[in-house]
Amino acid sequence: MTTVRDSDVENADWLRASMVEALRDNAITSDAVAKAMAIVPRHVFVPEVHLAQAYEPNTAVPVKRDGDGMTLSSLSAPRLQAAMLEQAEVKPGMRVLEVGSMGYNAALLAELVGPAGHVTSVDIDGDIVERARAHLAAVGYDRVEVVHADAEYGVPSSAPYDRVIVTVASPDIPPAWLAQLAIKGRIVVPLQLKGVTRSIAFDRGGVGLVSRSYHPCRFVPMQGDGACKEQRLTIDTGVCLNIEDTEHSIDVNALRQALHSPPMESWPGAVFDLPDELDLFLLTNSPRMALLRASPERVDEGLVNVSARLGVPVLIGDDGSFAYRIERVQDGDVFESGVIAHGPSAEYAAAQYGQLLRRWAEHYRRRGAASIRYLPVPAVTSPERAPQQGGLLRRWHGSVAVFWPEIDGTPRR
Repeated sequence: MTTVRDSDVENADWLRASMVEALRDNAITSDAVAKAMAIVPRHVFVPEVHLAQAYEPNTAVPVKRDGDGMTLSSLSAPRLQAAMLEQAEVKPGMRVLEVGSMGYNAALLAELVGPAGHVTSVDIDGDIVERARAHLAAVGYDRVEVVHADAEYGVPSSAPYDRVIVTVASPDIPPAWLAQLAIKGRIVVPLQLKGVTRSIAFDRGGVGLVSRSYHPCRFVPMQGDGACKEQRLTIDTGVCLNIEDTEHSIDVNALRQALHSPPMESWPGAVFDLPDELDLFLLTNSPRMALLRASPERVDEGLVNVSARLGVPVLIGDDGSFAYRIERVQDGDVFESGVIAHGPSAEYAAAQYGQLLRRWAEHYRRRGAASIRYLPVPAVTSPERAPQQGGLLRRWHGSVAVFWPEIDGTPRR
């Protein structure tokens, strides 16, 4: 690759135009977002990296880490930022609250709302706030209001907001965000759902919020009073469970014994496709589902299938038996879902898991099949509002209800 000097403005312009063109394939769908991303000089907000890296469509740039090397703040990948802006549908003249301040996304929002609109960006980290202010001012976006505060409580002084756009992974939707949202407003939030995260565009609907769209994403976790309090159970060295939202006790010793018992393999005849949609379906269709993760070393040893390296839904039985999905290629180009199960009731666990795989393949194998609702406390979750079989996820400020309405006919992608 040819070395590019950061001082070369022509190269920055060319890289920025190339980035926008690359994102036109699926992330950017409107001229407004394309124009904003073609104007704002992204490299100014991450001067510590090479110019070409700043404009790489699929690359996030870590900016601050803790003592253990974990990322605390980062500039998200352009593809993800573009997709969320499209979800938000920001219009000229709107008032927008951004949760999480790196500066670049706030500048994009300032372009979208125009001089008649207003952008407020809030972050709990004073260093990040000062960095964002400096970079925004350097490129002429000093009209963006950058606030140093805990975003759990929003920024009431500039409310109401037509859009609340959250750029950190959040386990819940704080009451302040709802209170500061305009009547016809929209929240776009990377919501954590049983170990996976989905960027969800919510509009007001009834007593709470109703999803318009969602897609998989990754963000650094929320800090402050709204920080995620998820728990992880270590089953064995390098093998753990994310047990967020589980309402059942888990016998770690029984799971460990089952893990080291001979596995059984089952192929229920279900096609494997769209793994992010499949995983969301599995996690929200049984209260006994959790997320199983395994280190590369345990996968290489053969203790756990490779499907668990990035996390895979696991169905846990009362006696410590468990089952999780695998996949294989059939006839050269057709992928099939299968099941690996361990423990004294492995056959039963595999059968239950196989039924879920077939249900998804037959009725839900398409993008956006779920309807997601947020019901704040003290809204009463009545039977007609609550999904069955694990689709109601309790939070501190409310509940996330995930519904899977069936649509007959050929699955749509």
